Amino acid sequence: MKKNLFIIFLMTPLCIIAQTFNGLDNNISNLYLLSDAKTRSISPENFTGEKGKGGMADPKDMGQPNVANAGWASRDLGQGWKVNSHIRIAPGETFTIAEMDGPGAIQHIWITSMSTNWRFITLRIYWDDEKEPSVEAPFGDFFCMGWNEYAQLSSLAVCVNPGRAFNCYWTMPFRKKCRITLENLEETETQAIFYQIDYTLTEVSDNAAYFHAQFRRSRFTDNSVHTLVDGIKGKGQFVGAYLAWGVNSNGWWGEGEIKFYMDGDTKFPTICGTGTEDYICGSHDFSHNEQYVAFSTPYSGLHQIIRPDGYKKSQQRFGMYRWHITDPIRFENDLRVTVQDLGWRYGGRYLPQASDISSTVFWYQREPHAPFSAYPLREELEIN
Repeated sequence: MKKNLFIIFLMTPLCIIAQTFNGLDNNISNLYLLSDAKTRSISPENFTGEKGKGGMADPKDMGQPNVANAGWASRDLGQGWKVNSHIRIAPGETFTIAEMDGPGAIQHIWITSMSTNWRFITLRIYWDDEKEPSVEAPFGDFFCMGWNEYAQLSSLAVCVNPGRAFNCYWTMPFRKKCRITLENLEETETQAIFYQIDYTLTEVSDNAAYFHAQFRRSRFTDNSVHTLVDGIKGKGQFVGAYLAWGVNSNGWWGEGEIKFYMDGDTKFPTICGTGTEDYICGSHDFSHNEQYVAFSTPYSGLHQIIRPDGYKKSQQRFGMYRWHITDPIRFENDLRVTVQDLGWRYGGRYLPQASDISSTVFWYQREPHAPFSAYPLREELEIN
């Protein structure tokens, strides 16, 4: 028996071994192991996640914002019958959708919005009373839906399911506190937003890093280079990227190399890929029989292809992701990531392009993190 356990230990990824003993991991290979961790969940039916405090909203309180939003529907049934299933956020306001004390870890986020302009809802996450967020991105882009249009996505880290159901499975440990907010940049109140945040209260190991995500956009790429992230300082690991790529030229558009400058790299990077579709783990223009082919796999995908319709959709637009779950890119001191905006021109020559590229990158690092670049203004987020 001891020999078998030792073999299992050797075959188990280190990330799973580290998490098994502090209750952060629910990998199928160790679901049979008992833990002292306590499961909690926050939703509009239990804003605090407290034990035994779910479903307490009363239809009698309808009319008060975010107190009994479904009070009219439940008026015949009373308390306990889906009385406050969602929230609405006034124009220009920021709403705290979750606040929890640690130590613990977020394990799953499910959220859906009846509003369809996902670029104008900003998601932010703060760890341990920090003043500046560690996660800052448009709601849609964080869940790999940067074009305000639904597309099926099935991966280990993010799933987007029919009905615009956004799911995130990144593990997000915190030691003291976690706060999650949504800011409404629209000029009108949001439509109904439904959400559930599942987390565990458990000890967090000393070597556990904090989850980060940052959004950037290049409306017309600067010298045909889009910077996904720059100025990361400290020790950590890059775990993934989502790209919303709008093409403004004819022909194949994804010839550019993605480059990782780490730990003092200047002119030349340590990691240099061979093309955009290669980085996404595809090949040969993502094509078959001269047609783009969408795909969504556990670690990478070109899950969204928006084709011109001859009317109002005048440009090609693509959504793609690459998760470094089994191959995180580790850095000791600093990290910068860029991608070239490169296509083909007549005569078999490269074409420097001027595409519309948005990116959201995901990484873990020790706190404190370096300040993020300035978040885009509302007009700079608009899709047109």
